[in-house]
Amino acid sequence: MQSTAPSVAYDPFHAVKMAETGDITVIDIREHAEVQASGKAKGAIHVPLAALRMKADPASPEQLPEFRNGKPVVIYCASGGRSQMAVRMLRQMGLDEVYNLGGLGHWEMAGGAITR
Repeated sequence: MQSTAPSVAYDPFHAVKMAETGDITVIDIREHAEVQASGKAKGAIHVPLAALRMKADPASPEQLPEFRNGKPVVIYCASGGRSQMAVRMLRQMGLDEVYNLGGLGHWEMAGGAITR
């Protein structure tokens, strides 16, 4: 069933706490060079936006198990624009619990660790 819900922002402070307990899946959709330059949220899975549909699609042999575990998915990019598009795309694919964190800076300002 397709969700028509808007791209709801996810509170970064809540995301950091939920990620620490393993209750959400955090996805970094930035390009490889961006991740190399600034690191990524601790525990986040890096899936560039260009590969996201293939990695999230249940019909794809390359679907990641993180999209099958039933946990809410929280996506971020550099500033929140691409992650908002990604949330819309995944909801159109039938994933209901997908949220936009915004940018990596939101994660960091909320006290989230960065790994390099």
